[in-house]
Amino acid sequence: MTTTSTRLSKQARREQLLDTALAMVRAQGADALTLPTLAEAAGVSRPIVYSHFDTRPALLLALYRRLYERHRAATAEALDTAGSDATQIAWVMSAAYFGCAADMPEFTAISAALKGDPAMDAAQLEMLDSYTDLMADALRPHSGRTGRDLRLRCVGLLGAAEALAAELNRGRITVAAAITALADLIVGSPGAGSSD
Repeated sequence: MTTTSTRLSKQARREQLLDTALAMVRAQGADALTLPTLAEAAGVSRPIVYSHFDTRPALLLALYRRLYERHRAATAEALDTAGSDATQIAWVMSAAYFGCAADMPEFTAISAALKGDPAMDAAQLEMLDSYTDLMADALRPHSGRTGRDLRLRCVGLLGAAEALAAELNRGRITVAAAITALADLIVGSPGAGSSD
């Protein structure tokens, strides 16, 4: 193994390790990623990797959080440029969601590798809450629904988005079809009708 001689700050080294880990998951799948294989691929010693991620689940969770943060930031940025029309917001939101799903195929593999991990379960709930809030805030001005009712519908829409993403990952639908389906669901659900 060749070790990298470049001295990096702790944060820069962490970013380098996460970049390498994502590349490994993309090329070889999540099962190929272990702390020793990451050290080898990054050209650093094992103690360096262990000083950043003490376990494989901790590494996978850090990767998952990183991808989630990119996903949420891309959606928030897209919503900032969206007009004030509910249909346009639905399309922008849907396009951002599936753009990220297509650009970050590692998301699904990392999530699957962490199934059943208590820290991952808690993190996923926290991230789902954050994304649901983002979605509900964007749709609130166009909905006659109460806050809790709108939020519940957004949870359902995100479940539908996840199912559509699974179909996309299996190659059963195109990105365009997924975007259209989710946008149609968004327009038809939160904005329709009056408060329950």
